Amino acid sequence: MADSNAKIELRSCMLQSIGQSAEVIAALKEQIETIDLIAQCITERLLAGYKLLTAGNGGSAAEAMHLAQEITGKYSRADRKPLPAICLSADASALTCIGNDWDFASVFSRQVEALAKPGDMLVVFSSSGNSENLIRACAAIKAAGGLAIGLLGKGGGRNLPLCDMALVVPSQRTACIQEAQQVVLHLILEYIDRLCP
Repeated sequence: MADSNAKIELRSCMLQSIGQSAEVIAALKEQIETIDLIAQCITERLLAGYKLLTAGNGGSAAEAMHLAQEITGKYSRADRKPLPAICLSADASALTCIGNDWDFASVFSRQVEALAKPGDMLVVFSSSGNSENLIRACAAIKAAGGLAIGLLGKGGGRNLPLCDMALVVPSQRTACIQEAQQVVLHLILEYIDRLCP
């Protein structure tokens, strides 16, 4: 059990983390036009019959899965029709097959090559913007005639120039970036739920 001084220090650290997260999330208000543009684009394309692919690594894979499952399932409206979304991070067989037979840098791009049609979208979640497998996935969706959308952090990294549209969370702290990305994906889902039949 931690002594009282250690507990005070831990509590101070937790309060500091909450404050940092709140600041980063509040800063998203300055990018509301970008968030609106991304949400509108995704919604319009889903309604036009195109599909959404998502991808991320680690904690960002969980965010990618969350976005896709809420689109095919439901966010807040049980009466909304299901829409086509696939998380490329979710298929362990595909990830291990491609990673083993080719390399880890190809685990998403190869799936994009197999699944994407012109007009489809790929949303990549990356706190650094420098994951080679996501960079290749963005190149693959563009080669397929689709749209690359990034929810990125730390300045956007090498992924930013490959995105047709991107929101870059203004933080260098991975936890704050992922927390802000969670807010953004919920805003996108709210947009979809309000506009889709």
